[in-house]
Amino acid sequence: MNLSTLSDNLLVFAILGYLVAMILHASEYSLAGKRRAATAAAPARELVGAGGPPVAVPAEPDIPAGPDLGTRLGGWAVYATGLAVLLHLGTVATRGLAAGRMPWGNMYEFVLAVTLVGGVAWLGVMVQLPKLRLLGLPLTVVQILLLGFAGLVLYTQISPLVPALQSYWFVIHVTSVVTASGLLLVGFVPAAMFLVRNGHDDGRVRFPYTLGARLPNAEALERLTFRLHAFAFPLFTFGVAAGAVWAEAAWGRYWGWDPKETWAFISWVVYAGYLHARSTPSVNRRVVMWIAVLGFLTMLMNLFGVNFFFTGLHSYAGVS
Repeated sequence: MNLSTLSDNLLVFAILGYLVAMILHASEYSLAGKRRAATAAAPARELVGAGGPPVAVPAEPDIPAGPDLGTRLGGWAVYATGLAVLLHLGTVATRGLAAGRMPWGNMYEFVLAVTLVGGVAWLGVMVQLPKLRLLGLPLTVVQILLLGFAGLVLYTQISPLVPALQSYWFVIHVTSVVTASGLLLVGFVPAAMFLVRNGHDDGRVRFPYTLGARLPNAEALERLTFRLHAFAFPLFTFGVAAGAVWAEAAWGRYWGWDPKETWAFISWVVYAGYLHARSTPSVNRRVVMWIAVLGFLTMLMNLFGVNFFFTGLHSYAGVS
């Protein structure tokens, strides 16, 4: 088995790993706390004395032997996510070794790299903020969708870099954009879940067993969203600037409003608007989170829409 085939096989196992993690997170969401609720609902016992009225005796609470089933499943979900990220890393690494270059020369490789950064960043979040673990459910869903789409639609055989990418700027520009995009992917999840939780807290979501009831509190989601975006935005800004310098060296101009450049600028403006709105006390936090969600949608448009529907100097995604 050559390295290219190994990379393809590892991708399948990585997706399965994220799928297992998703199922475990969903089980945690469904089961966490039910044993405690059942114990709390236990009725008081009555003792009847000879010739006297019955005396109510509070039920003795069960002494918990350990975490409930849902909590244990959530812990296993973390290990499953870690295994999936390791398999994901193997997918990207073997692809790069097989190609003899950095493994992000086309859309397929770019999506693999972005989702890998997202997976690693999410593991870091779970280590630092274990109370936000339930966000692993939507995060693993996003990972599965993106990796599945990459494998089924974007996949392309390994080939040499096109002449436009054969530059040291390839590493500088694309690495910074890949890293920023992965962090923004993770930042999108708490932003979207904030809207769900906030809707539940305000009574706009009235279903009795919604995801909003089990999500972390809205304040924690908002803080995590800001931290991720505040870290990713300077990297994204550097990536866009490095791309402009590379464009001048390759094409003789810093900026030409190519479709990819235009949508990168739109994404930059939206994320700058998010950070500005977030620092403005008068702006409602729901509006701020909607701007963050919009920013990620513009990133998806730049990644998929531009490559599929537009033609420009950046049309080397490897998708026919």
